[in-house]
Amino acid sequence: MTNLPSGWNVTRLAGALGAEIRGPDISDVSADDVAAIKALLLEHMVLFFPEQAPSVDAHVAFGRHFGELEGHPNLKNAFLDHPEIFELAAEQGGVADEWHTDITFQDSPALMSILHMVECPEVGGDTMWSSLYAAYEELSDPMRELCDGLTALHDALPHNHPEQMAVHPVVRVHPETGRRALYVNEHFTRRLVEMNATESDVMLRYLTNWVQNPRFTVRYHWEPGTVAMWDNRCTQHFVLNDFVGQRVIQRVTVMGDRVEGVNAPRWEPWVRPGRRSATSRHDRQLHFWLKEHQPGALGERKSVFEGDL
Repeated sequence: MTNLPSGWNVTRLAGALGAEIRGPDISDVSADDVAAIKALLLEHMVLFFPEQAPSVDAHVAFGRHFGELEGHPNLKNAFLDHPEIFELAAEQGGVADEWHTDITFQDSPALMSILHMVECPEVGGDTMWSSLYAAYEELSDPMRELCDGLTALHDALPHNHPEQMAVHPVVRVHPETGRRALYVNEHFTRRLVEMNATESDVMLRYLTNWVQNPRFTVRYHWEPGTVAMWDNRCTQHFVLNDFVGQRVIQRVTVMGDRVEGVNAPRWEPWVRPGRRSATSRHDRQLHFWLKEHQPGALGERKSVFEGDL
């Protein structure tokens, strides 16, 4: 258990993850406060601070205690003009209703996100988080061993930027806790690199659905002014699109670190043998990533993909 500053109260919200913290004022935190919050985040993975309502400047200042900040690489703010704040407004199409870890299509995905719920409906619009530790740890031994040796291709196709791609281990080792997390998501993960397209589709469907098991999750009902922060290295989240009216969030994103796996991939990237065919389209994204990053993996088969893709 984390040693808390005087006057703080921590309430666990679910068995797998999540805690509500009352007592601190995030607009005025000391070094000891920041250290305590970091420790609580490692313990609970997602934290909620009710009755905060920070100004934009205070929100940014709080985020800077945890690292360098970045705006969203692809999405524009609905109303706010600030380089370090990312804003989503439901009336502008901003509802993140697929399970995802933030920005996994980058080589160094977001380390942490800190969200301020500016406006929300009285009913609906809850957010759910899932523990990727629990998702990994409850797999069978053979499935864990298989996942430990695989990598996955992520891209920004949901943002209309399929050219933005990264390959990460399917199982990520958290750099501070040392725990293993199942690091694939339904929104950004396209392909298991070492499997053919059909095998990948079956395996990814299973893993991304498995992450959503209610036993691994916490669900939070928002009130305006609440601030939440979560560790992107070991969680996914999902917004319930079940509300009427406006829902406005502002988020600062702490820049990420390199994703480290359990070990190197156990197998080479899968490359389609033989002639080009109608099904070659399923290999398009993996081909383009390999062409840029591992051209030797394509070898003489490189020409199979040229021309019709």
